[in-house]
Amino acid sequence: MREILVLRSGPLTTIQDLGRSGLAHLGVPPSGALDRPALLLGNRLVGNPNDAAVLEVTFSSFSFRALTDCVVAVTGARVQLSLDERQEAWAMPIVMRREQVLEFSPPTAGVRTYVAFNGGIEMSSDLGSRSTDLLSSLGPEPVRDGQVLALGESFGVAPLVDFAPYPEPTDQIRLNLRLGPRENYFTESALVDLATKSWQVSSMSNRIALRLEGPHLTRRDQRELKSEGIVTGSVQVPHDGLPLIFLADHPTTAGYPVIGVVGPDDVAACAQAAPGTRVSFQVIPER
Repeated sequence: MREILVLRSGPLTTIQDLGRSGLAHLGVPPSGALDRPALLLGNRLVGNPNDAAVLEVTFSSFSFRALTDCVVAVTGARVQLSLDERQEAWAMPIVMRREQVLEFSPPTAGVRTYVAFNGGIEMSSDLGSRSTDLLSSLGPEPVRDGQVLALGESFGVAPLVDFAPYPEPTDQIRLNLRLGPRENYFTESALVDLATKSWQVSSMSNRIALRLEGPHLTRRDQRELKSEGIVTGSVQVPHDGLPLIFLADHPTTAGYPVIGVVGPDDVAACAQAAPGTRVSFQVIPER
């Protein structure tokens, strides 16, 4: 058996892959890694296919013992890594021998750190995915201290890499936003604010949504909406006027107006936006 032993899991570590696509009509969120580019990079660095399952560690330290020889890569939020107290490189393949311990401190930048293993995490799938979904409680339970996780058979030799480019998380992000479908529910001043002002990420954010604090967006139409379909990246504005950006574990329907949608490339930036990060929007004009 190829296994690892989790020594310190932190407050929220989950198993994630590329998620459950195409099931919104059944009320099932997409789930999967919030920072998809980080997952893809980690899997490439250890020689896995894109959909291999990894660990997503949220804003905390983490450590594990290898119970077998394995190759590991740590991507996403920037962390300081050590293998048996010897410093190792972030976003690079790390060869581990049986009984060695890899650990890292809380992120110095970003929120979510991804740990990929050659062979991926071996776990039965739930509706076609091994991802933990915190909203609908699908998939495995969050990882806990002392848990033994099985690894799959290695897919081959990890590539030789000198440098793996990955954008450094920052304390301010600018997101590309396409208006609609309910921008007509808001006043002209709200649309101007949306394009010119900024917000701060709230500490109440999670895998369901990035919640923002700052200017309130005022509505001109106070009518209630029937529940409508929601996609990842939807910017919804509840009655308090504070926008939120739906992430991978979002509900499949919601009843507040969606003023616009953030593109997939920018959702990864949202995944790494720590509380206090400044967020502004670049409104993309209609073609």
